Amino acid sequence: MNKVIKPTSLYWLISIIALLWNCIGVVAYLSQAYMTDEAIKILPEENQLYFSNVPAWVTAAFAVAVFGGFLGSIGLIIRKKWAYFLFVISFLALVAQHVYNFFIQNYVEMTGSQMILPIVTFAVALFLIYFSKQKSQQGILK
Repeated sequence: MNKVIKPTSLYWLISIIALLWNCIGVVAYLSQAYMTDEAIKILPEENQLYFSNVPAWVTAAFAVAVFGGFLGSIGLIIRKKWAYFLFVISFLALVAQHVYNFFIQNYVEMTGSQMILPIVTFAVALFLIYFSKQKSQQGILK
């Protein structure tokens, strides 16, 4: 007989926060992907140049990162092992996106406050990989 391992309240709290965090990422992606020319024109010049010149592969990486994280969070909520795989894919896409933002593009300078969100995003992504792997090994994710 298989022993049912029940998640703790902390597990559910982390899973719900992960879902909310990744919902914010989806909204950010959709806002950027569907930004109108009029919306771009009211941005500072360096941001206009950035958004007007983002390569398709960066936009695709952004989409994979946020939707992978979103679906991984759903996986945590419904207790599926594939959440780990999606968080890894999401992280790899995040790395690709930020390689462009930090090392390739030369429109927006990535210093100071510009670095806070990417650092937090990396930390959250790494934590969700660790968390989902740990819960999978504990038998909470099936």
